Amino acid sequence: MVKFTKQFEGQLVPEWKEAFVDYWQLKKDLKKINFLNNNGSTNDVDNTKNESSFSCTLISSLRKLPLFGPQRREHGVIQVHRKLGQTLSKGDLYETELLEQFADTEAAAEFFALLDLQLNKVNQFFRTKEKEFVERGECLKKQMEILIELKAALIKLQHDKGTSSGQNTKEDESISGTISCDEESNKDRTEQEQDIDNSIDQVIIDSPRSSELENSTNIKREDNKSKSLSERVINCQGKSLKIHIPLTNPTRTFSTITYLLRDDIISQSSKKCGPDGRKRLHINRTKLKHAEKMIRGAFIELYKGLGYLKTYRNLNMLAFVKILKKFDKVTNKQVLPIYLRVVESSYFNSSDKALKLADDVEEIFIKHFAEDDKKKAMKYLKPTQKKESHAVTFFIGVFTGCFLAFFVGYVIMAHITGLYRPKSDTIYMETVYPVLSMFSLMFLHFFLYGCNIFMWRKTRVNYSFIFELAQTKELKYRDVYLICTTSMTAVVGVLFLHLTFVAKGYSYNQIQAIPGILLLVFIMLLVCPLNIIYKSSRYRFICVIRNIIFSPMYKVVMLDFFMADQLCSQVPMLRNLEYVACYYITGSYKNQDYGYCMRTKYYRDLAYAISFLPYYWRAMQCARRWFDEGHKSHLVNLGKYVSAMLAAGAKVAYEKEKNLGWLCLVIVMSSAATLYQLYWDFVKDWGLLQCHSKNPWLRNELMLRRKFIYYFSMGLNLALRLAWLQTVLHYNFGSVDYRVTGLLLAALEVIRRGQWNFYRLENEHLNNAGKFRAVKTVPLPFHEVDEQD
Repeated sequence: MVKFTKQFEGQLVPEWKEAFVDYWQLKKDLKKINFLNNNGSTNDVDNTKNESSFSCTLISSLRKLPLFGPQRREHGVIQVHRKLGQTLSKGDLYETELLEQFADTEAAAEFFALLDLQLNKVNQFFRTKEKEFVERGECLKKQMEILIELKAALIKLQHDKGTSSGQNTKEDESISGTISCDEESNKDRTEQEQDIDNSIDQVIIDSPRSSELENSTNIKREDNKSKSLSERVINCQGKSLKIHIPLTNPTRTFSTITYLLRDDIISQSSKKCGPDGRKRLHINRTKLKHAEKMIRGAFIELYKGLGYLKTYRNLNMLAFVKILKKFDKVTNKQVLPIYLRVVESSYFNSSDKALKLADDVEEIFIKHFAEDDKKKAMKYLKPTQKKESHAVTFFIGVFTGCFLAFFVGYVIMAHITGLYRPKSDTIYMETVYPVLSMFSLMFLHFFLYGCNIFMWRKTRVNYSFIFELAQTKELKYRDVYLICTTSMTAVVGVLFLHLTFVAKGYSYNQIQAIPGILLLVFIMLLVCPLNIIYKSSRYRFICVIRNIIFSPMYKVVMLDFFMADQLCSQVPMLRNLEYVACYYITGSYKNQDYGYCMRTKYYRDLAYAISFLPYYWRAMQCARRWFDEGHKSHLVNLGKYVSAMLAAGAKVAYEKEKNLGWLCLVIVMSSAATLYQLYWDFVKDWGLLQCHSKNPWLRNELMLRRKFIYYFSMGLNLALRLAWLQTVLHYNFGSVDYRVTGLLLAALEVIRRGQWNFYRLENEHLNNAGKFRAVKTVPLPFHEVDEQD
């Protein structure tokens, strides 16, 4: 049977961990009481044995008298006083008074003081979160009413247009018509519009990964800078309905810039009335679909948050029951029934607002987003995670064994043929080895990502929430391992077969297409439209790469800049990919002219550009985040990538003209960039090197129990950051080819990035937990304001 401590820790909401009952500290206080009880009874047993027996007999006799019996039943062992809090948000406060002498009154008083503190904390947090969710729910209901009205108006306008033309027209992207807004309806909705204004100011946020609602004032001020870029205004008798669609992709960005240029024309035309004195209404179908999608996502997140709140209530209630049972067992008192009545009647257990709101959300979602199909609605509201299959584990073992067998055979064959020696087969090392190097770096990185997932799950880092991954579609670490082992088995198996043909004397004209076909098969699998081989994850990866390439046109979320950081460690892989693509696309493989691409000016320029591109993309993401959020720290982070670009440029120039001047410049620029990057790694990304922390030179909150791992990781990160020294020293391992040395150094950088990933998300998770954000705040599309605003 699983102990409650492990059950409690395994089921609690990670981001709300600090708001749960501190069950571990309460257990420590109970152990202290138990220890004092045992010590006291051992020391005094000889002196007070007769006195104790006499006292017990006397007390038991007195309890039988009517005078003492009812009084004891009335007051009990303790009495919990309830008093009003200083503010309404804090609610009622509870304080326990000891009515009966305990073995160690001071320790018992400390225990109940902590217990009262935990109860008050739970009630206050539950009240705050419940209020937040209820306000969000009311706002969403009003947004839903607006959406229903606009959809009905759009259908009516489309019907009128089709009737007037006398034929069934296709759905237009934008339909214009009239909508009546009489004074009576405006008067009836005055209070409602004011409520929407008050609540929308808190939730109209550009970024879905925005902070808590109490920061809404700053967010509103920042959003005002780009209101004209991201909102459309529909005028109606002095009132404006703004449709607010965040600028998350280039299409919306360009369209809003175009709108800004013709803002005056549209604003004048939108104010014109029809012949009957009614306002002209311009409804854009695409924007209405975006608005509906945003509202649907907001309902899903709200329902998820209400589910977390229900879990919060149940787990805390169970924790109070368990700890009170333990207290009764240790002290032989009957405290549980008395204190439990107080807990059951407290706000967090008695309030039913969240439960009613969850039912309302479920009903609305079923009606408007699931076509009255409850089963379909529950797939979105309560997605069930797919069960992990034992077949996945089995095939991981099978393909791991196959990979090792092929790899050993490949190494033996390469040693026999002497391919990896300095004076080796140049054609093979220039054409086939880049393919092996490219796949090795790629899947090593992917394998380390699987290790990261395993450690994040073990330490309860909520990476799914941070990356905004769908729970039903995200890759588990076993899936990642299966992809890696299967892919590398195929790669090494094909290249082992190719090397066997080389050893048997086949000409390169006959077999040189094999590595190219291998690469083409992987590309086709990546873009395959069929619903096979993790289609959702493949397409999500393609979308993320698209967002990175077109930075800063796309809005930056955590997954985008996390992946862009991975590309900064994969520059050698990108350069190998470029060379292999040039080699096969230009047809150089037919005559083994592997030097053609190196002689082409465009290729050399592109090779230099690839050395800069990952850092450029990351810098543009920092610029976009600064534009959206206004935090100067993003500009400082941008400077880190600019320094890396300058260091990369110095290295490229040194490789072209190896003289003392460029060497000195490489040393200076690389040293400055390394110091910049180390500071950002340790202090900003990992949150370490805190001199005032309770953990020396670490941070206060740590996910790993053994602190030496953090110190070891910092030392390893420092050593691997200095890999650029090989550019200066040109050190080779014995008689190994320089290309193999380059692959080893590139692999070390990938390993450094793998350990960086774990600490980066650990720090992000702890920051999220400090802000008590367990669900993302989805921006809402509709905003009603006065025309003067």
